Amino acid sequence: MTERSQMLGQAGERIATQFLEKHGYEIVDRNVRRAEGEIDLVAIKDDVTAFVEVKLRTSRRMGAAVQQISSAKGARLTALAEAYAAEHPELPENLRIDLIAIELTVGGDVGQLNHIQSAIEA
Repeated sequence: MTERSQMLGQAGERIATQFLEKHGYEIVDRNVRRAEGEIDLVAIKDDVTAFVEVKLRTSRRMGAAVQQISSAKGARLTALAEAYAAEHPELPENLRIDLIAIELTVGGDVGQLNHIQSAIEA
């Protein structure tokens, strides 16, 4: 991962965290890495544990941010969510995998942010 993509990833996670907290979510973990894969954020709201994949794009050359979860990645995220939840019985049992897709403007501002709940069926 290049330094630029790492910085963009961190910026995306900051933007997503602020958005989620503003909408009543509590962030309980970040950058979870396991054998099954990795997930950017783990958040809870009401009776749901949401595993949040953050996608940030500065252009559409690689496709829109909202189009960036493949079926293979979805399977890995589902396995990760189930394994993580099994190790954290204190979290709500209802699991959901969300996508926050962020597209930046040329000036670096948030041009569009989409929070897709249940982007992948867990």
